[in-house]
Amino acid sequence: MAKQGIHPDYHVIKVQMTDGTLFETRSTWGKEGDTLALDIDPKSHPAWTGGAAKLQDGGRVAKFNKRFGGLAGMSRK
Repeated sequence: MAKQGIHPDYHVIKVQMTDGTLFETRSTWGKEGDTLALDIDPKSHPAWTGGAAKLQDGGRVAKFNKRFGGLAGMSRK
């Protein structure tokens, strides 16, 4: 016999993709009938679309190249 009252409420919600399409799924998120709006999904994320990742201008490699950019052309003696 299963214990009563120990499991979260599992209900139907709507999920809105970044392009506006909706689908229904079951979840413990929110309340029955709520809509979860996604900021990133497989239709827009570079990992799934094959696009280039957004890189920060102030990243480690950019900072290194800005500071030591002339080292690449130097040869060892």
